[in-house]
This record gives sequence, structure tokens and C-alpha cells, in this order.
Amino acid sequence: MKIKNLLILLSFVPLLLSAQTKNKPAVSTALPRPKLVVGIVVDQMRWDYLYRYYSRYGAGGFKRLLNEGFSCENTLIDYIPTVTAAGHTAIYTGSVPAIHGIAGNDFIIQATGKPMYCTDDSTVQTVGSTSIAGKMSPRNLLTTTVTDELRLATNFKSKVIGIALKDRGGILPGGHTANAAYWFDDKSGNWISSTYYMKDLPQWMKDFNNQKIPETYLKNDWNTIYPIETYTQSTADNNKYEGPFKGMTTPTFPVKTSSLYKSIGLGLIRNVPAGNTMTIDLAVAAINGENMGHGANTDFLALSLSSTDYIGHQFAVNSVEIEDTYLRLDRDLATFFTYLDAKIGSGNYTVFLTADHGAAHNPTFLKDNGIPAGTWDDAVALKALNKILGEKYKADRLILNFDNYQVNLNNPVIKQLKLNVDDIKADCIQYLQQLPEIAFVVDMRKAQTANIPDDLRTRIINGYNAERSGAIQIILKPGYYTGHGSGDNGPTGTTHGTWNPYDAHIPFVLMGWGIKHGTVTRETHMTDIAPTIATLLHIQAPNGSIGKPVGEALK
Repeated sequence: MKIKNLLILLSFVPLLLSAQTKNKPAVSTALPRPKLVVGIVVDQMRWDYLYRYYSRYGAGGFKRLLNEGFSCENTLIDYIPTVTAAGHTAIYTGSVPAIHGIAGNDFIIQATGKPMYCTDDSTVQTVGSTSIAGKMSPRNLLTTTVTDELRLATNFKSKVIGIALKDRGGILPGGHTANAAYWFDDKSGNWISSTYYMKDLPQWMKDFNNQKIPETYLKNDWNTIYPIETYTQSTADNNKYEGPFKGMTTPTFPVKTSSLYKSIGLGLIRNVPAGNTMTIDLAVAAINGENMGHGANTDFLALSLSSTDYIGHQFAVNSVEIEDTYLRLDRDLATFFTYLDAKIGSGNYTVFLTADHGAAHNPTFLKDNGIPAGTWDDAVALKALNKILGEKYKADRLILNFDNYQVNLNNPVIKQLKLNVDDIKADCIQYLQQLPEIAFVVDMRKAQTANIPDDLRTRIINGYNAERSGAIQIILKPGYYTGHGSGDNGPTGTTHGTWNPYDAHIPFVLMGWGIKHGTVTRETHMTDIAPTIATLLHIQAPNGSIGKPVGEALK
């Protein structure tokens, strides 16, 4: 009887287990990932811009990133030269020019002596315009990007789109396998692509172009968003450190874009904050048009905001124009994040914000305030050095240029004349070392043993690509960059490209899905960004990556 009762009881166990299973919520077997990743590169954004205007930012833009997200407060670029193409590439590859091959915006193919623009591709055609501005692709890039790795990891089901006013800012982050990259064509006022990606623009992009958005924005003159007397973080509006727009006699507000664009052209949109606004408008159109963030796999939007760089070059760090640009960008970011909350869902997307490089203060401004600074006239130095070498070796133009603060030798001529390249390099170093603006001159192939600080040695080695970089690295003194003129006649605006903190210290802030709130002050690097995103997404790091994930940022 006991055995019979036990058997009857046991017969109900499967039914009980079945009932319990039905009452339990279904366990997802899907790999946890955000629906959408948005990478934002703010071209020429110094790290301190996060805090220089902090008291004037609203709650929804930069402050939201800092107050809800995770900030790496000491992220440095770990190579030179610090320029746009190399920066965008390093962010998305986790690598350096020595490996990924994008040795500058422009570089010399050392074997032939021929110049190469970073994304030039004569084998493709423009899509969306009759201009040649679309003859571009990522073919000069030698490694994968984190966006490539996402495509590979999902068997190419994830969508990847790159967007920037600058071709290189849209193309290089998207990698080799992007569904599309789009950039702005000054001639037509259209956003364009190339046949590397597609034969025709998608209908949503045609609709966007048909709205004539550049004209709409430029018809509204650029004035300060707040009363100009409240811009106390900046130098007085009218000063000698800034460059006026063509057609204006002073670099002051208001900027009458409504009349200027009729003579300058639609490319004027690059040099005003509305260029960033329009780029974010296109990001929204791309998300809507491609239904990004609503598929079974994570999508990736690589967004670069270029106008900050154009404005920075023209007006420099301490200008009212730069302050106003970042206050307007703060508003644009807040609007964009609010859109993402509604479209993708708050907590369903991950965003990171960084920069490709920073910028120096105008050297005349620094000198006027008692800080050592100046410019190095590389054109004068190039002419003098070529004269010295020509007299000794009986050959013209043995040095092609000093682009990227490097000595680019005329290797075909040197080879043809059977000259000793080591002797020529020694003569170059001897001449350059005695120039007062120069701190160090380093033979690239001997950088490992050069008597220079370790940080500089590492950055030189990381930046040297034997096939695409010059033979000698030039390091200027702090506060110096290439330019023409001196004193009150010094160059206006600013530039970048050096190892110094003002060029190499960049923001890196993450927010959203999978991201903790907090900060880290230990040294991190631009090359850590891609492996951090790869770790977040549970995918392989790019195949040339040398960075380390910032584990403190990840849940």
C-alpha cells in the first residue's frame, strides 16, 4: 500500500514541474547587447571644454553625459601626429599609425614620393553629386575597426553607418564593411557617398538633400545664443588672434551668413555651428530611414561633428566663437539624446563621446599674456635645408616637405643618384637641431635609443609607419606650431598636430546601456576606446588593436 501511494504521488511530479515551468517567465537566450551604439567624435574638442563652460551647459547635453555616464578624465593620444584622419582611425581601430597605416590626413608614399590623401580612391565614383568629392573609400586603412568587428560578429546583420561633414570623419570610423558612409559636398550642397558603398543614394537621403537644409540654416545669421557680455570665459570679440570671414573686415558677431554664403558658397556651413546641427539632423534621418536600433542585432552609428574644428582653426581656443559653438552643441546633444530616448528607449542604447585631437592656444595670445610660445616657419626652413643639401649633393629638392612634423625625403631621387640616405639624414638633423623653435629631432629608425623622454619616444614609434611616414621626426618646443609671421603679424586662429597635452588630452565619456556612473583618473589612451566598446558588445577587438578595455566603465 505504501509503495502504491508513493507511485501515485510520483506520478504527479511531472505535472507539478510543468505547471511551475509555465508560471515562470521565459529565460532569454539572446546575448545581452544594446540596440544601438552611437559614437560621437567632436573634432578638435579639448578635454577641458567639458569643464571650461560647465556652468553654462544645460542639464541634457554634456552635463548628462558626465552626471549619468562614465568619464575617463585622463585619456591621451598615444602617437604623433595628432590630426583628424589618424585620430578617427585610432578611436575605431584601437591602433596607431604604425599599424593601421593612416599616417596623417595627407602622407607621402615613401617608395614613390607621391602624396596620398588618407581616403583617396581613384577606382570609385561620386554618388549623389557630379563633383569629384566622392572619389573616396577606406581602402588605405590597413586594419579592421570595431564597426567591422561588429559586422563580422553578426554575420553582417548589424547596420553600420558613418556620417561627417568631412569625408575622412565619416569613412574611416565605418571601416571596410560599413553599409554606408556619408559626407558633405560643398559644390552641390548635398550629402554624398561613393560607389564603394552603393550605386545610388537611398530615398531617405534624397529626401533629406531635397530639403536644402544648408541654405535654410545659412539664411539665419550667426549671432551669440546669449547676450555677448555674458561670454566671460572668452577674449573680447574683436581681437588680432582671430581670422575674419572672407567678406568681413573684423572677426566679430554678428556673422551675416545670409549674405556671405552667396559669395563663399554652401561650404560656409562647415565654419558655423549650424554645420554640427545639420550633421545631427542627418543622424536622426539615418536612424529613422534605416530603422536603426530596431532589428535583432546591434546597429552602430559613427557620427563625427566637424564644424568645431573649422571654427577652432579660424578663431582659436579663447574666442567667443568657440564658446558659443560649444554652448550650441550642448543644446544639440541634449535634443539628440532626448530623441534617442524616445526612438530607441532610454537604457537601450550606448553612446560615447570623444575627440580626434585637441588644439593649442594662439601663440601670439600666449606671448601677450607672458607665456612662451611661437611659430616655426617650416617653409623657410625647407628652402634653406634644400639649398644646403643641393650644394653638397648636387641635387635639387632632396626634401619633399615637413608635413606631419616629419622630414619626408625624396627617396626616388636619392635612389636614382645612389646617394647615402644616412648621410642625408645626419645633415638634416644637424641643421634642424640648431633652430631655436625645435626641441628634438629624431631619426625614426633610431627612436628607440634617442635621448628623449619616454613618453615622446613611445609616441614617435607608434606614429611611424615605414611606408607612409617621414624619415625624421621634428618635435617643437611647447607652445609652438608651424606657421608664418611673428609678433602682431603672427598667424590667426590655431592648429594642432603635436604631442603636447593641449593637442593630445581628449574627452572620453560613455553613457547608457552597460555603462556605470563614475570617473577614472588613471591614464587611459585613445587606443583603449575600441577595445572598450568591443568588450561591451562581446565581440573581438579590431585586428590591429593595442589598447586595453576600460573595465571600470562597464557594468
